[in-house]
Amino acid sequence: MFIYVGGESDEWVDDALKEATNKDMIVINLLDVLGDSVKEEEVKEGMQADEEEADDEDEEEPEYDEHVWLSLKNAKVLCGKITDELCTLDSENADTYKNNLKAYDEKLDKLDGEFKSLTDGAKNKTLIFGDRFPFRYFVDDYGLDYFAAFVGCSAETEASFETIVFLANKVDELNSGTIFTIENSDKKIAETIKSNTKSKKQNIAELNSLQSVTNEQIDSGTTYLSAMQDNYTVLKEALQ
Repeated sequence: MFIYVGGESDEWVDDALKEATNKDMIVINLLDVLGDSVKEEEVKEGMQADEEEADDEDEEEPEYDEHVWLSLKNAKVLCGKITDELCTLDSENADTYKNNLKAYDEKLDKLDGEFKSLTDGAKNKTLIFGDRFPFRYFVDDYGLDYFAAFVGCSAETEASFETIVFLANKVDELNSGTIFTIENSDKKIAETIKSNTKSKKQNIAELNSLQSVTNEQIDSGTTYLSAMQDNYTVLKEALQ
């Protein structure tokens, strides 16, 4: 079995699969599994689009947001598809796979409910990101809004003066106490936004987009659920 996300970042996969020696291999494209629920990449007000995105605006072919795993609801659908295919590959152990899926679905549902309760009770439902923003599926799940420096797959590392000022003004306007980044950020953009606000007292918090989990972290016990639970803890502190 070969599993990949799909989309522009995985265009190399088609060529790789043509060279595969196992022609009976089951291939799962996660974007294909989700079908119509996949969202087009969004460039919001104040967001700095890189040159490629600006050039692509007039093209008919849409560019899809590939960060589908950051929705717990999507994760449940994808796990179901993977389980079905595992049962096909290894029918002798199908009951084990199905029982494992049931137990995992319960954990996903529990955390999904915790996020919903948290966000339903939040006064400020807008997140400010001094970074790329791969959490589109996540915020849509819980009725949150956002403003960010770049789209999720942007290659940009330096924000323009206009973007910094826009986001700093949004922090002031919304009286936001937190500016978010994703993992491994040097936090320079977030710090610059903070220094351009009126109070200059915001916390800078990190949400994990699971795009750069290392083998060492996995060996130390990091899982999809543990990372999303950590995101819950960070968001809970920010929204209180």
